[in-house]
Amino acid sequence: MNYKHITVAGCGVLGSQIAFQIAFKGFHVAVYDINEEAVERAKERLLKLKPRYQKHFKSTEEEVNQAYNRLSFFSDLSEAVAEADLVIEAVPEVVQVKSDFYKKLGQVAPEKTIFATNSSTLLPSQFAEDTGRPEKFLALHFANQIWVSNSAEVMKHPGTDSEVFDDMLEFAKAIGMVALPLHKEQPGYILNSLLVPLLEAAQLLLVNEISDVESIDKTWQIATGSPKGPFQILDVIGITTAYNIANAKAQAGNPEFEKVAQLLKTEYIDKGKLGIATGEGFYSYKKKADLLNV
Repeated sequence: MNYKHITVAGCGVLGSQIAFQIAFKGFHVAVYDINEEAVERAKERLLKLKPRYQKHFKSTEEEVNQAYNRLSFFSDLSEAVAEADLVIEAVPEVVQVKSDFYKKLGQVAPEKTIFATNSSTLLPSQFAEDTGRPEKFLALHFANQIWVSNSAEVMKHPGTDSEVFDDMLEFAKAIGMVALPLHKEQPGYILNSLLVPLLEAAQLLLVNEISDVESIDKTWQIATGSPKGPFQILDVIGITTAYNIANAKAQAGNPEFEKVAQLLKTEYIDKGKLGIATGEGFYSYKKKADLLNV
């Protein structure tokens, strides 16, 4: 494994965590997003991670500042990947968006560069040909709150080179993750094969007016001993991601998820309630202490 220069493409809720975690472990990270406005939002997210890392790892202020200083920011993709040994893609969970991104990335990235998708629900084989280098492409999936839930699912597609797969497992360990190999493609990987049905069941209970957010969460927490209920988890993931998944099912002709997508859009996204990233989602996180403890 000879990865030194890493590019993280897409710096939303999870993309920013991936970038900071890698920088915290000593790697130089180029952060790419689609325009300068998005890059500025990325910087704000990354700055907010400094106290969280300091608290969790009992790090010094100097250590988290050094991590931040290993980050560089770009809105030009060719500049962002000019030296990249590895590009980790964390763009929105929309097939066409990812497909277009990989076609462009394949044209501007150096021949040596490995591509990894952080997609939560889509398979690498869906985009392998778009990359122009299917043997150097696979999935590297992280959980939200990466510094605490430090799992990294590494999933190959049928055309992934075995050496690339093994190197990615080593890289995951090098950035402080527990590397979890998936030898065959599985929609949702391990984590989301378990988690997504829970989150979708909770959303259906809400949209069908069976119960309310707080009661659904309390039921799950009390009955299972889980520290978070499904809507608290959704606030961490980000409601936009939940909307994209629900909307894809709605577009495929599922009327139940058409209702879910409509609810998420009108009652949350349109009102700027995107989860903890904006200070409010299904719950309010107005106090700094609330954000640090989520």
